[in-house]
Amino acid sequence: MTAPLLSLRQVSVTFASRHGGGRIKVRAVDNVSLEVKPREIVGIVGESGSGKSTLARVIAGLVEPAAGELVFDSADLPFRKRPVALRRRIQMVFQDPYSSLDPRMTVRQQLAEVLSVHRLVAPRAIEAASSALLEQVHLPASILDARPRQMSGGQRQRVAIARSLAVQPDLLVADEPVSALDVSVQAGIVRLFAELRRKLGLTLVFIAHDLAVVRHLCDRVAVMYMGRIVETGATDAIFLAPCHPYTRALLAAIPRLRPAGGAAQLPATGEPPSLVRLPSGCRFRTRCPLAFATCAETEPGLVSVSDQEWHLAACHLAASAELTN
Repeated sequence: MTAPLLSLRQVSVTFASRHGGGRIKVRAVDNVSLEVKPREIVGIVGESGSGKSTLARVIAGLVEPAAGELVFDSADLPFRKRPVALRRRIQMVFQDPYSSLDPRMTVRQQLAEVLSVHRLVAPRAIEAASSALLEQVHLPASILDARPRQMSGGQRQRVAIARSLAVQPDLLVADEPVSALDVSVQAGIVRLFAELRRKLGLTLVFIAHDLAVVRHLCDRVAVMYMGRIVETGATDAIFLAPCHPYTRALLAAIPRLRPAGGAAQLPATGEPPSLVRLPSGCRFRTRCPLAFATCAETEPGLVSVSDQEWHLAACHLAASAELTN
């Protein structure tokens, strides 16, 4: 069995929040464990506020967790002051490329800065290396003299990806990298990520709320709700045989031209609760059409729900006929 490139073990992230005239601590990520294998693309999905972007920032070293541990390439991954070599190996692509690129600098300057600061190529080779990076993301060398405001959203995102690739990472953490783009542009970026995995052997953690994108790109999916992973498994298993009512609700929300086959639809009701005042037991029970007394008393843990490897769900009914038919 292939050893994971990245392991998250019981990771929690706590933020201070104002409530009732005082300040309390809330857990944006609560006791999350996840493994990512080399060359694998793992999607993390969920509604806004589910904790998926916070988890991405933990992996990238931008947010320090309150508890848990990270292991990268069989060694502990420090939360603070990561060595330069480790920072190079894990890079992040953000949702809004306009804010992640310096608006005053040309593409040439932004790529040259990365290449020179990290001493990745000789000064005389920076121009050629920059052009090669743009070629990897299917942009012409003529764009080297453009500034971010002179490019389209898709071009800016490709430049941001090229800049991340400059340090030759092993793992890319992409935080909703296509959500701000037109649908036609999204498809090109998704194809680019698949190509980079194939050609460069990249591993990818892909954060998204669009399940259609995730289905076409990812090998495995982790579904998050209110800071916890409620279901995880191979992409086909999640889409064809979901075993958590929240996963069913997300799938029911995908627009379709004709009724979908497979598992019955279970749309959620109401709004997500506040992290400040979570319901007892299962966090999804206040919106779940199948909730019963036990759901209010005991919070379910992740359990195996099929004969497929790593298909786990955190639901008291996960293995029952109500959710497996």
